[in-house]
Amino acid sequence: MKWDDYRQSENLEDRRSGGGMGRVPGGRTGLGFGTMLVLGLVGYALGIDPRILIGGAEMLQGGRAPTQQTQTQTSRPSDDMGRFISVVLAQNEDVWAKIMPRDTGKPYEPPTLVLFRGVDRSGCGTAQAAMGPFYCPPDRRVYLDTSFFDEMRRKLGGGGDFAYAYVIAHEVGHHIQNLLGILPRVEQMKRRASERDANALSVRVELQADCFAGVWAFHIQQMGRLDQGDVEEAMNTAAAIGDDKLQKAGQGYAVPDSFTHGSSEQRTRWFLTGMRSGTLKSCDTFSSRTL
Repeated sequence: MKWDDYRQSENLEDRRSGGGMGRVPGGRTGLGFGTMLVLGLVGYALGIDPRILIGGAEMLQGGRAPTQQTQTQTSRPSDDMGRFISVVLAQNEDVWAKIMPRDTGKPYEPPTLVLFRGVDRSGCGTAQAAMGPFYCPPDRRVYLDTSFFDEMRRKLGGGGDFAYAYVIAHEVGHHIQNLLGILPRVEQMKRRASERDANALSVRVELQADCFAGVWAFHIQQMGRLDQGDVEEAMNTAAAIGDDKLQKAGQGYAVPDSFTHGSSEQRTRWFLTGMRSGTLKSCDTFSSRTL
């Protein structure tokens, strides 16, 4: 992926050097990645939000979730990974500033991406490295500990610069859903739904974000920014984080009714759907009868 000659985003907070929490209150370092990965897999299997299990384990350890956000760090990152993430964020800004008005008639309001290390605060509660990257609708921020990419490569089998860019674009996709009012509507529907139907709605949300990431990739490809093998990297990563693969790795079998993100096949297919069309209208996972 060609990125080192591209501008960096102004919408990035680097909290890695003393800006984040670093340690949870009480002097504890929080749960290890292995423990959190197991809790996450158990959550997937049981249809429980993994953050609930992680939060409960933190309380048993004596940790308390912070509620206030840290002070913004406005300096640009100087390390290669930080600069890469800043560039990918800028590419998302440039692509969606054109696509959103064209496809929806609405302006694009970029999110802020927060880089942190270990543990940090977010508008959605505690941000933990082992939770992986996530988008927080209340504060309109994407939270990312770059150690997730190392774990993704070593333990889940996904990796490479475009694979990392896909992960970031997926979280930006959730921000677009928030701007379009999709996330609030889905949350209202989930409150009235059964657990099985609520999980099914979550899958449609996640697959749509994958499709939005594919739309971004289409336009990056049109700009001549992709190298040979980049798309394969993204596909390998999408397959690595499918619910079926994670559940089979954790318990030996998959429970489709408990899926919250979609199977490996679904995630790769919807990413490719967006990448082949380059338009938001191709990403209507909520009207599609078959996912």
